[in-house]
Amino acid sequence: MYITEVPTKTKDGKISHLCILLRESYREKGRAKTRTIANLTHCRPEDVAAIKLALTHKNDISLLANGGDSVQVKEGMSIGATWLLYELAGQIGIAKALGSDRQGKLALWQVMARLIGQGSRLSAVRLAQVHAACDVLGIKDKFNEDHLYDNLAWIADNQKQIEKKLLETRLNGAQPELFLYDVTSSYFEGQKNELAEYGYNRDKKKGKKQVVIGLLCDDQGYPVAIELFKGNTNDFDTFDSQVKKAVEEFGCQRVTFVGDRGMIKSSQITELKNHDKGLHYITAITKPQIEKLIKNNIIQLGLFDSEICEVVHDETRYLLRRNPIRAKEIEINRQDKRESIERLIHVKNQYLETHSRASVDKAISVVNDRINKLRVQDWIKVYSDGRILNIHVDDESLADKSKLDGCYVIKSDLPAVINKQVVHDRYKQLAEVEHAFRDCKTVMLEMRPWYVQTEKSTRGAAFVVMLAYLIARHLEKVWAGFDSSVEEGISQLSTLCTMEVTVKGKGTCNMIPTPRENSNRLLKAAKVRIPEVLPHLGVNVLSRKKLRKSVTA
Repeated sequence: MYITEVPTKTKDGKISHLCILLRESYREKGRAKTRTIANLTHCRPEDVAAIKLALTHKNDISLLANGGDSVQVKEGMSIGATWLLYELAGQIGIAKALGSDRQGKLALWQVMARLIGQGSRLSAVRLAQVHAACDVLGIKDKFNEDHLYDNLAWIADNQKQIEKKLLETRLNGAQPELFLYDVTSSYFEGQKNELAEYGYNRDKKKGKKQVVIGLLCDDQGYPVAIELFKGNTNDFDTFDSQVKKAVEEFGCQRVTFVGDRGMIKSSQITELKNHDKGLHYITAITKPQIEKLIKNNIIQLGLFDSEICEVVHDETRYLLRRNPIRAKEIEINRQDKRESIERLIHVKNQYLETHSRASVDKAISVVNDRINKLRVQDWIKVYSDGRILNIHVDDESLADKSKLDGCYVIKSDLPAVINKQVVHDRYKQLAEVEHAFRDCKTVMLEMRPWYVQTEKSTRGAAFVVMLAYLIARHLEKVWAGFDSSVEEGISQLSTLCTMEVTVKGKGTCNMIPTPRENSNRLLKAAKVRIPEVLPHLGVNVLSRKKLRKSVTA
């Protein structure tokens, strides 16, 4: 690695200024090449001098330490995780989509901070005091949590353009031909968020307001767009905006939407057919809809098998299949429920036997409550024989109830040239969206708690999580061979810190030691190379809010 000065000439051949560049030489397929690590043109001369001195003695740091009072070496900021995420954001196209101005850099730091340590904007500021965010991203002006909240609004205002640029970068300008779409909800602990409303809560948090989240992914399961809706919005009411986004914003001419049972219904199918853009759908139908098809003799129960069977009716394709594993799971679940009720009846019988004044009707009521709660009232009844309770299983009702166990029907209007196995597998890819929701909401990125109140801040925060998930998913794949999670890998690289070299009267630079073997393996798998030195910008990142002091009695 070395510093070089490249003269920039005017049209008449005169030198206008010198570009000071930090470069390194490397070999690729046996050929010597050069790449620029950083542009030092706008650094202070003393900073450039410090970097030159550090590079001169890079093989023996002790020479710098023996420089007496003129040279000081001390521990600097964490660099490993920050540099890794910065490089990956460039590889994936996130950095380019966000832009290189101050707002784009702050947005990128919010994405990186979400991966390093989840939390609020205050938490992101405090992380920037430990990790070399400003030096890596080239942020030259200080910032605090207020700037990051304003930045969330900027992200929300520019989300459409960023999504479009990111999709173009990932697909190299090609148009996607399939979108996976699903929704989830996320609850709030507070009451003041502008998008929060009471609705169907998938998190099973009664009494909590929530927001509905729609996630649009490509055929590989990578998110391309995220949209928030009021907490009381129905799933299928979110679908039309995704169609509009694909046609108007992404310019898709031919695309298939894959959605779950509650997502693509008759009105949504009609809307797709009204477009002249060649839009198609793949979805599944509910159990009552399957029973209706059987009743109308469009499909037959005997067609369900472990192999896919296809029936075409009124230009609609129905793919029938029975999953024996799922059927067994349902059977075991029913048996567990029955045993739970039998145990409760046994307890109640013991109580009635030892308490002569206990009410039989009250005991039956308690058992019926359990039966209704477990939703087995169609085939399980409780009755009394004197003061003894008994269970009655209606075998005919149970057989009728279990005839469709493990059965599912996929519905599509794709042309017959698309193989039925392909249509089936495309629908199964919705599991990729569920995987994204799990990581974004709980497992790693922890979208909750939100720490925001305004609509723009909420939308911006959700988009930050989506961008962070793109990097996390990439790391999940490149680190698949390691015995560590993405969180553990990032945590390990966070231990790699710079050494701050200060030359009296000539400035400061960050020199980076050689990573440990395990860290180096993680970096190599991600195709990321840590530089040997890094310009020190000396930007102070300060938080306006101080942590609450604990009070002792």
